[in-house]
Amino acid sequence: MNAAEPQQKYQVRFDVGLVGFQALAGQADVVILADALPPTGYAQGISTPLAAHRVIAVDLGTVARVADWVLARQTEKGDRFAVAVIAVGERRNDGTARFAVEDFLVAGAVIDALASLGIDHVSPEAASAAASFTGLRQATRHLVTASETALALVADGRQAEVTAAVAAQGVHGAGPTAADREPAGIVLLREFTFPA
Repeated sequence: MNAAEPQQKYQVRFDVGLVGFQALAGQADVVILADALPPTGYAQGISTPLAAHRVIAVDLGTVARVADWVLARQTEKGDRFAVAVIAVGERRNDGTARFAVEDFLVAGAVIDALASLGIDHVSPEAASAAASFTGLRQATRHLVTASETALALVADGRQAEVTAAVAAQGVHGAGPTAADREPAGIVLLREFTFPA
């Protein structure tokens, strides 16, 4: 392994934001974007074409379905199916990227769900995200609603979107401009706006 191929000896890898996506996407069979809440609408992000990669989104409501989908793709492949999980992150009101705990928790949740299905050859980074989720599992909804992103959305009059996200009602914040349907309702994203 060299610096140009981080975490590649592991089946499940983890990183954050656009830079993490760029580092891991090239060697992954699928990239899973962990995006728990809608974007806050601060400064413009970076619209990124994804057609060169197989990319799907996950939120609190789709963790189990995404893990099942990955297991099915691995069965079809008949070999290890490499997974890169990216915590999307958010942006500050000055447009700079910031860590988003809600995306980190969703990333950990999907890594934990994959491990429970036997897809458990995880990088230290992925293992740490999963352990954070399992240690905080009972507080996940509270942590998401108390997060900086949720508070910004509520202050902007978007409480209903936060409530829907923590009630696990579908994918939020992914915003595909064009997509192909996959089995089990999984959507392949063709474009995604990452925080700047």
